[in-house]
Amino acid sequence: MDLDTVADELYRLRPEEFTATRAARMAEARTAGDRALADRIGKLRRPSLSAWAGNLLVHESPGEVEPLLRLGEGLRQAHRDLDGAQLRELSRQQRVLITALSRQAGQLAAQAGHPITEAARHEVENTLRAVLADPDAAREWASGRLVRSLSADTGFPAVAAGAAPAPARPAGSTAPARPAAKATKAAAAEHRRQLTKARKEADAAARELRSREKEAATASREAFAAKKHWDDAQQRVSDLTAELQHAREEQQQARSAEQTARERARTADRGVREARRRADAAAEQVERLKTPEP
Repeated sequence: MDLDTVADELYRLRPEEFTATRAARMAEARTAGDRALADRIGKLRRPSLSAWAGNLLVHESPGEVEPLLRLGEGLRQAHRDLDGAQLRELSRQQRVLITALSRQAGQLAAQAGHPITEAARHEVENTLRAVLADPDAAREWASGRLVRSLSADTGFPAVAAGAAPAPARPAGSTAPARPAAKATKAAAAEHRRQLTKARKEADAAARELRSREKEAATASREAFAAKKHWDDAQQRVSDLTAELQHAREEQQQARSAEQTARERARTADRGVREARRRADAAAEQVERLKTPEP
């Protein structure tokens, strides 16, 4: 047993199982004589619900980790280069990927028996945005050992998604201000239009996600109830099977007792008949002796 193995186990457990399992692993390390490992295990902190869902995503869907990390690298490079076309495409991919991954994290949590709340889902999305914006956050998330959700406050520099970088003008240039102002207004209007459209798409996606989450939570509860009903029925079958076996054993014992009793009864009947014959013979002898001989 080592710290990495224990940490990987703990951070994919449901939060309510974390503390008891950590205590068990600490006890195992102490029993093995490794007090230093026990102390290090004791310092592992229980994750929040959203952090646990993010850890599940890393552990249960490792194929989703690399695409998100590559997208983050591309977005950060595009912001450094002020590449408008690349930013538009990568930003679209960002929205799609974050929506898909947060939905997947919610499904994994529900399948593990602990559906996450809407607030926790938003924290998962914030963590994924932080992963895209910050390489340190990306490394922390990819470890699968988050204790709390990450913040996307650092974010990307404010660059209009629909705008391309403006070329630098030579010194002393006297380009007319009015066309530039019109272009700026047009770019701002286009940005507002795209932002409105993106917000509508995000709202629609959020509504669909909430609906899917409710369906998943309902399905999870129904599956849990069905499993409990099956367990109860299985236990009842086991009880009845044991009861039937006991009844059969009692029946066999009763049959054996009956056979023994019948044999004893037959033996007793033979004894009665023999005793009766002896009694009759004795009575006849008495009668003969009572009659005097001529």
